[in-house]
Amino acid sequence: MPFTSTDGWTVCALGHRHWGRAGAAGLFLHRDGADGAEVLLQHRAAWSHHGDTWGTPGGALHAAESAEQGALREAREELGLLPDDVVLGAWSVDDHGGWSYTTVLARPARALEPADLRLDGESNGVAWVALRRLDEVPLHPGLAASLPRLEALLREVGADF
Repeated sequence: MPFTSTDGWTVCALGHRHWGRAGAAGLFLHRDGADGAEVLLQHRAAWSHHGDTWGTPGGALHAAESAEQGALREAREELGLLPDDVVLGAWSVDDHGGWSYTTVLARPARALEPADLRLDGESNGVAWVALRRLDEVPLHPGLAASLPRLEALLREVGADF
């Protein structure tokens, strides 16, 4: 995969090291499940940044790419999801000063199960996880820090906790 001018590490105003000089974005795909609202999480490969944690498909934004475009591109690259597979919703920005991660909420446009997805080398697995059970898996620290904002957005759209 060729590197774009925005690939690379950067340090934000908070002193954190991040991949993606133009920021990053990910897709928070959610649905109603038997145990309340569920989110589709990928188990990150051990070699990746914050490897062996569960998080949303996402990554560095390309130059002049919107957060929505970047989140959809990353979901396609990492899980094989196509733009028509999801309906985009609200979004939340985790701003670190000079670098930010935008989480784009989305709902499946059709039935989507983990067996339907095509994982790339950045993922060891994918699963629907009930929001009330997120404390049972090791979450990516960025996702864990963003959960209060994301849960508030989910409540606004009527997700069942």
